[in-house]
Amino acid sequence: MDVAEFPPQAALIGNQWIDTGATLEVEAPARAETVTRIARCGADHVDEAVATARHAFTGELGEWARWSARQRSAWLYAFAEAIETHHENLSALECLDTGKPLTQARADIKACAHYFRFYAGGADKLHGETLPFEEGYTVLTLREPYGVCAQITPWNYPAQIFGRCVAAALATGNTVVLKPAEDACLSVLSLAKLAVESGLPPGVLNVVPGLGHEAGAALAAHPAIDHLSFTGSPETGTQVAQAAAEHHVPVTLELGGKSPQIVFDDADLESAFDAVVRGIIQNAGQTCSAGSRLLVQRGVSETFIERLAERFSALRCAPGEEDADCGPLINARQKARLDERLARAKADGIRVAAKGQLDERASPAGHFVVPHLLTEIPDGHTVLREELFGPVLAVQIFDDEAQAQHLANATDFGLCAGIWTRDGGRQLRLARGIRSGQVFVNNYGAGGGVELPFGGVGRSGFGREKGFEGLRSYTRIKTVALRHG
Repeated sequence: MDVAEFPPQAALIGNQWIDTGATLEVEAPARAETVTRIARCGADHVDEAVATARHAFTGELGEWARWSARQRSAWLYAFAEAIETHHENLSALECLDTGKPLTQARADIKACAHYFRFYAGGADKLHGETLPFEEGYTVLTLREPYGVCAQITPWNYPAQIFGRCVAAALATGNTVVLKPAEDACLSVLSLAKLAVESGLPPGVLNVVPGLGHEAGAALAAHPAIDHLSFTGSPETGTQVAQAAAEHHVPVTLELGGKSPQIVFDDADLESAFDAVVRGIIQNAGQTCSAGSRLLVQRGVSETFIERLAERFSALRCAPGEEDADCGPLINARQKARLDERLARAKADGIRVAAKGQLDERASPAGHFVVPHLLTEIPDGHTVLREELFGPVLAVQIFDDEAQAQHLANATDFGLCAGIWTRDGGRQLRLARGIRSGQVFVNNYGAGGGVELPFGGVGRSGFGREKGFEGLRSYTRIKTVALRHG
């Protein structure tokens, strides 16, 4: 890729690209080489961005506050078209920056465009209600934008989560200050550039790249933001929520998962098999909703695990442009962390039933960890409880429905779950009994499901994104009671 195609090494504030005076290296994880640089913002740049977003929201800087829902909808539709026009370049950036296979990167850019198109369709359809009350009153509710929305987004799905957060916030009339992850945000910066070129008024979208403990911390603790969304680790999520709480700012947190796929004896094993493999190797397992635990009923466990071992042994890791099964992990820190967890598991007697292969085209310097299939795991072990964030599938065997539900809930996380069975009663019992924000029956992930509310319970966070629930989450209710006699 030509460096000329990279986005500016600057921050976007008020539709101007601002030289921050400092930069950060951008590394291609497949070969651990610097490919370009991004701006390094500090608290002063965050202050400027928030002030600019505030002016845009109140109408002092431009027309955004006066745009109707229909006008916002029209812009969102146009921007979705612009994303699709630039699909190949954005996909190449996403592939290079995150290391994910090119097919997955292309799907992510397509999903980003879908978010803007979906929320374009909802922008002029979100409304309040009239409420029955006492004689002589008419009571109604209004859905109003919060104002300045701060968004701190992760490195694993930069473009997708840009769409998920920014599209919903703008559709409802808010302005945005976005702090993307320093490890991978080239697609985000390019999308922001494209938004400006597509006619978005100044100050509506501001992007302040930089380090989490600098730009991210300053944004989370800023007294002039009105709403905050964060996607990342539970530990950082706690810090972000505490910072926002100082100023009573409402927060949406999406913090990861340790999601089970539960395969019963009566399941369509062919469909379950494919979904179990896809659910853990997508994005090299660096997915909050990854199906990182397999619970398989004893009657089919031997055959199912044998097939998995054969499949895992054939999985290949390679640079994203080679479009293999897995790309690298995002950085050396993540690789070292996962290598340490795997070494500890082996020392504890956990069996590596199979592992994938490193493709000959993969650089030894790249941050690759091949897929691992782990079996014979003691109850309560770390690999069953902690989010490893890599292509590691931990297998447990169960005997009956009650045990399956117990094992599924034996985690502090609760983001997703998959249930594979033909028994309709069992499907509904487990869908209700599993502690999780999303439950998939005889499928897993529903193809990403932009339309489907997404979020977790417990250490997976709170609040909902995606679908109309995601749209509503960027508004607050105002009640108007009219006494007219």
